[in-house]
This record gives sequence, C-alpha cells and structure tokens, in this order.
Amino acid sequence: MAAAPQSETQPEVVDSIAPPQRGEFRLQTERVEKLAARLQSAGDPEIRATALDLVQSVVELHGAALQRLVDSLLKTPAGEQALSEALENDLVSSMLLLHNLHPDDIETRVLRGIEKARPYLKSHGGDVDLAGVRDGIVHLRLHGTCGSCPGSSITLKNAVEDALFEVAPDIVEIVSENAAASEQSGPQLVTIK
Repeated sequence: MAAAPQSETQPEVVDSIAPPQRGEFRLQTERVEKLAARLQSAGDPEIRATALDLVQSVVELHGAALQRLVDSLLKTPAGEQALSEALENDLVSSMLLLHNLHPDDIETRVLRGIEKARPYLKSHGGDVDLAGVRDGIVHLRLHGTCGSCPGSSITLKNAVEDALFEVAPDIVEIVSENAAASEQSGPQLVTIK
C-alpha cells in the first residue's frame, strides 16, 4: 500500500515576541507572603514569635552581607562595572531593592522596564513613553494600537505592568493615557494596580 502523499505546504512560521514573564523574585515574594501569613495564624504565640524572629534574623543577615558586597564593589571601577552588570539580572536587582541597596532611582528602573516591554508592544503596533513618576505613581503615554485598541488594558496588564513591577516593585500605581485621544479630547486615563 502506498503512503498517502504529504502536503508540500508547511505551516507558516510567524515570528512573535513573547510578553515579559513574571520573574523569579515576584514568584518567590508571593510564596514568602503566603508562608508569613501562615506563621501569623499559628496557634502557639511563642512558636509564632520564634519563627518570625528567625525570618527577620535571616533577612537582616542577608542584608548585611549584601551591603558589604556592594560597598566592596563600589571601591573600584572594575567593581562598579561588575555591579552594573549584576543589576541587569532581575533577581539580583530586586534583592538589592528589598534591602534598600539599589543604586538606581525608581524612574531609572521604570525606564529599564519600558525598554524590556517595548519590543513586545511594537510587535503589536504599539509603544509607550514615560510621562513621569511622582510619589511612586508612574504616568505613561500609550501610542498606536496600545492606546486605541479595546484590548489595550490587557496589553498593559500582560506586558507593561509585569515589566515595570518586575524592575520596580515599589511602584504604588501605574496610570496611563492614550496619547492620540488626549491630543483630541484631553487625557483618558487607565489605572493599573
């Protein structure tokens, strides 16, 4: 019996850019928060206090060690370069932020997050600019399909929000406006929390 002829047409491979993924730090932070909540509900107050003291001691130990590492790296240009390269890693960057050791301010980190999300947004005909950061509230301007398509809030949630909260978990709120619409009828704000 002859084999059935195979189709000569192959499925078209379309290049796509995946949205930024939720990072390791955020996933681990959520796990730590759940475990801390379980500790808070422990029945024995002495065990609960001991466990919380243990967690606090470990956090302080890690913070002290990271402080010494950062201080040591900042003593030489080669060390500063090594720290700068290490900050490209989201987990390292988030740990330094957790211990209040991150050398970059929130606006610098938000700009880094926008650059990470930009290829995904552009692959969908959109773009975003930073309008400003005040008191932890990030103001964005959306362009192209990001600002005009009905699914813009989904695009924001999946791409911009994850990218920004990953590099700047200290963001209080993200407020975006449709750049084209605001030029015609004033700002139309979308709030992401």
